[in-house]
Amino acid sequence: MTIVMFIISILLFFVLFFGIGFLLNMLLRMSWVMAIIYPIVVIFIVDDVRFIEYFTNSGQSFQKLGTNFANLAPADLMILISGLAGAIVAGIVIKLLRKKGYQMF
Repeated sequence: MTIVMFIISILLFFVLFFGIGFLLNMLLRMSWVMAIIYPIVVIFIVDDVRFIEYFTNSGQSFQKLGTNFANLAPADLMILISGLAGAIVAGIVIKLLRKKGYQMF
């Protein structure tokens, strides 16, 4: 991965999850909904285990998830962390806008 791709990926994840988080916060009227959902999205991105296997074969599934997280490259971790930052910033922005009197939906 080149440095240009890395920077674009960080910006893309930040903007993507900021936008999704802002819209969800606006529609559902809960300020931190995307910050709560984001770890589940990351699990779907990182792991290739089917969702039902976390309930039927939880020991092996969580062990594989931990292994996959440990094997992530630092660049991948930075990209995923930027998505979390975008979701958190969306919650902060919604709270500030509501505090200043803007009623969204």
